[in-house]
Amino acid sequence: MKSQPSPQLRPAVESLPAYVAGRRATSALTEPLASNESHHLPVPAVLSAIARAAVRVNRYPDMGSLSLREAIATHLSVGLDQVAVGPGSVGVLAQLITAMCDPGDEVIFAWRSFEAYPILCQVAGATAVKVPLAADERHDLDAMAAAVTDRTKVILLCSPNNPTGTGMSDADVRYLLGKVPSSVLVVLDEAYREYAADSPDSLKLLADFPNLCLLRTFSKAYGLASLRVGYAVAAPAIAEGLRRTQIPFSVSGVAEAAAVAALGVTDDVQERATEVAAERDRVLAAARELGWNLPDSAANFIWIRLEDDLREALVDAFNEAEILVRGYAGDGVRITIASREANDRVLAVLAEQASLAG
Repeated sequence: MKSQPSPQLRPAVESLPAYVAGRRATSALTEPLASNESHHLPVPAVLSAIARAAVRVNRYPDMGSLSLREAIATHLSVGLDQVAVGPGSVGVLAQLITAMCDPGDEVIFAWRSFEAYPILCQVAGATAVKVPLAADERHDLDAMAAAVTDRTKVILLCSPNNPTGTGMSDADVRYLLGKVPSSVLVVLDEAYREYAADSPDSLKLLADFPNLCLLRTFSKAYGLASLRVGYAVAAPAIAEGLRRTQIPFSVSGVAEAAAVAALGVTDDVQERATEVAAERDRVLAAARELGWNLPDSAANFIWIRLEDDLREALVDAFNEAEILVRGYAGDGVRITIASREANDRVLAVLAEQASLAG
């Protein structure tokens, strides 16, 4: 009997690299420092909002997430028509690339940066244009501007950058916006903004540059990673496109209630983020004293660039110590900042490995 053809995936999907999530803790002793999660539980007011909303999970959420969009617009003093939401900032970014790019259109971003960027481009049929980071692990803004062609639709700026932790200043973002055509959408991904001491005045930049889009999340400093809710702020026409490309009901009622409550306790959230930043700076200083070469970090993690053999040895040492970090083949190791006790365990491994190398 002649075999019949079977359904085939698109070639772009068949060749997709798998998104590699941080490994999960395997025992009570394991420190899960691989996914840049907050080690704090949500603040009590947010936990109460989650409990209240949970009793209505038999009902669909508001498809437009109107209460959340209104809360964001009020919190940031922007128009309601400038706000779009989605399942985490990566979900909003997927909506954005879908809204902006036809097959063959180009999306420029630094590399290495957030590993979802090239995956989202490939799914949409867009062409990912990776611009190598500068020697100091920061975005090479001149090289990114030079990479713009008549097919460029989007430029992604990750600040603080994941996984290197390096941040961009207000002047940096303004400089790039001044060098690229106004027809190119520049997206400032601020997932780790709360941990940075000197973040860009992105709302002022948004007012000055209509081709800017801000991307933020409740997954990191707000501690809502499991609920999946993020948002974008952009010119009304861009935000409307993101709302049109959002999967219906993709922000759950529990996530919406939690995010609205979180916006009411931003001082508490920022206080926790500031504590994490202080602990990050302590770990950075201690690691440097041990002889490790690390760039400054503006996020809730630190970055060590290493050749693959040294990277593998360091990741193995952390695994043996029940500490899960994130290794990137060909680049280095990212370590999330958590409690002081967990961070001291990290420093103990770094001290041991430094002595072996010496």
